[in-house]
Amino acid sequence: MSQSDTSMWSGRSPVSSRAPRSGTGGVCFMIDGWVDVDFTRLVAGISDRHIEIMRGELAAILHDATRDKVQYVFGDGIRRLTQDDGGVDVEFEHAAPRRFDLVIGADGLHSTVRRLTFGEESRFRRYIGGYLAVYTIPNHLQLHRQMLTYLTPGKLAATYPVHQTGQARAAFLFRRHTEFDYDHHDLQQQKWLLREVFASEGWEVPQLLAGLDQAEDFYFDSISQIVMNRWSDRRVTLIGDAGYSPGPAVGGGTSVAVIGAYLLADALRAEDDPRRAFHRYENAIREMVTRSRRVGPTTMKTLIPATARQAWLTVQSMRLIPHLPPAVQRRLFALQAGPATALDSVQLGTNVSVNPEPRH
Repeated sequence: MSQSDTSMWSGRSPVSSRAPRSGTGGVCFMIDGWVDVDFTRLVAGISDRHIEIMRGELAAILHDATRDKVQYVFGDGIRRLTQDDGGVDVEFEHAAPRRFDLVIGADGLHSTVRRLTFGEESRFRRYIGGYLAVYTIPNHLQLHRQMLTYLTPGKLAATYPVHQTGQARAAFLFRRHTEFDYDHHDLQQQKWLLREVFASEGWEVPQLLAGLDQAEDFYFDSISQIVMNRWSDRRVTLIGDAGYSPGPAVGGGTSVAVIGAYLLADALRAEDDPRRAFHRYENAIREMVTRSRRVGPTTMKTLIPATARQAWLTVQSMRLIPHLPPAVQRRLFALQAGPATALDSVQLGTNVSVNPEPRH
């Protein structure tokens, strides 16, 4: 699941050789009985440069690598941005105002930085017909290296182990033609909506839903894209879902964000003028962003089939594909406009050092 995992395509990566893998070796689908899919062979067909890592583990690696050089502030938010030729004045919800050379908005689908700089979210967000929910639960099924998936027309429920913690995660995807009218800050309302949608489903779904009350990391949101023609304004720019979300869970958004951040760092290192750097960054990511917008709708057809026949065909094809040669698998995924196609459109340079010397 792209919400929980990160797929990194890069020529060189500081985490590639020692990264904790997600540990998922197989996926079992409940559809007229159990159908097993060899996940490791399926992933091998997506890209020959594929590294799979749990998103939380990636965040921990990046934090550990930078915490001695970067000031992290948690539990706060931005209230106002004021730019001039020399920098950006930032007013926070709680902390005292500060001035910065640049502001990089990496604050997700409902980005405050984007709203303050470019306008209301409604101008840029495009709903593509579904919802996602993910949260941690006890591993009551004693899963090990295996994801269990319940598939029915328009709905998917799954659970998989998190081997780093000994717990598991519950994940839900479902189609809906029109958007819910809800407050994305109201977690109780979101939990109620999820329960309503899956209330009539069987298998382990009731047990998974029972874990909602204790979940401290509950995530619920629409599967939406952010569509913008540009991502920078003077000394402010956007990366990841804030600027070009391809769709949570279906578009490879975390991977797109990581590569976007890499290319932004490359541009800032190469250019002294932030405007030229941001222009360089936008040119570098534009093709990847354009391609990634085609991934979400295509992936939704596979992950959340609309009919019982489509669900059966999806599972049978996933069962067959791992047994094909990797080159044939990659060709099939390329024809489907999958995440690898979008990410492989970017040529990463080798001039961004993991520990660069300071510039003078």
